[in-house]
Amino acid sequence: MRAAIVVFPGSNRERDMALACRRAFGKEPELVWHRDTSLPDVDFVALPGGFSYGDYLRPGAIAARAPIMRAVIDHASRGAPVLGVCNGFQIMIEAGMLPGALLRNATLNFVCRNTTLICASSNSAFTYGMEVDKTKLTVPVAHHDGGYFVTPDMLQVLEAEDRVAFRYAPGENPNGSTADIAGVMNGGRNVVGLMPHPENATDPLAGGTDGLELFQSLLEAA
Repeated sequence: MRAAIVVFPGSNRERDMALACRRAFGKEPELVWHRDTSLPDVDFVALPGGFSYGDYLRPGAIAARAPIMRAVIDHASRGAPVLGVCNGFQIMIEAGMLPGALLRNATLNFVCRNTTLICASSNSAFTYGMEVDKTKLTVPVAHHDGGYFVTPDMLQVLEAEDRVAFRYAPGENPNGSTADIAGVMNGGRNVVGLMPHPENATDPLAGGTDGLELFQSLLEAA
């Protein structure tokens, strides 16, 4: 699987994402600069974590209007998989690729620790082969503005359309997210935004490899 990772000023997880893609796909991904206006010929696009544009205005607000985002949105509109992690999730929200908002953590503190994710839907390429309520992944979180918020009406839509990808395990919600939501999908099920960092759980020397399951699911689905 050919992958591209978009790099913004202030991104700091693009190398981690590249290592995860290399381990899962067996190919070196391409790094794409935010000022580019087109993507290379790839199957999968990732928006990595970090602090794009210094989180000015709101996290992800400026990056969502970067020149490359038009190509990312077009890529997603063709049904190709796009993953946004942490700041990448914030960028997706700001670009209108996913519903809801990401608010300051309920504790008002930066949170950096491992958390347990539970698969909430197996109906996507990113969760292909996982078992709902049974597949659990231990991956780290590292964010200050990660509280996923949706209105009660939108939550009903997400639940009815099976668009919640992952939830935090009971008692492990690190940010106060609505209904313990850790990751959501678009209506086409090819765009996933995720606050925790699966790319940082792909090497046993870094504490575990549970995050590889998400990338391998994408490869197997393809």
